[in-house]
Amino acid sequence: RANAIDSYQPLGIGSGYSEAGVIGYKSSQDGGYPENGYDYSDHYAYPKYKYDYGVQDAHTGDHKSQWEIRDGDVVKGGYTLYDADGTKRVVEYSSDKHHGFQAHVKRVGHAYHPQVYKT
Repeated sequence: RANAIDSYQPLGIGSGYSEAGVIGYKSSQDGGYPENGYDYSDHYAYPKYKYDYGVQDAHTGDHKSQWEIRDGDVVKGGYTLYDADGTKRVVEYSSDKHHGFQAHVKRVGHAYHPQVYKT
């Protein structure tokens, strides 16, 4: 269970720091053995979540949204945003162990490009 990332953890509520700095240090290489003061317990939580958010800022012109759902090894999601050319990009994606990651990108609207002037 050795891990390159070690973590600082205070020893008790309100007593984790002294004038010299952190007084509690737990290395991920400790292994969680009882003699070092930490009990090890392996825990598996079924991966399941969902979220969505959006931004509608009339002042900056920032308009975008994103959503994602995970249920076990299956992830589905999507996002929309406005590109600099004026089109709206709509992306929907999914990922699972049978089909891997798949994304479908669609552009809505007409792209506007600045006119080039010769001097």
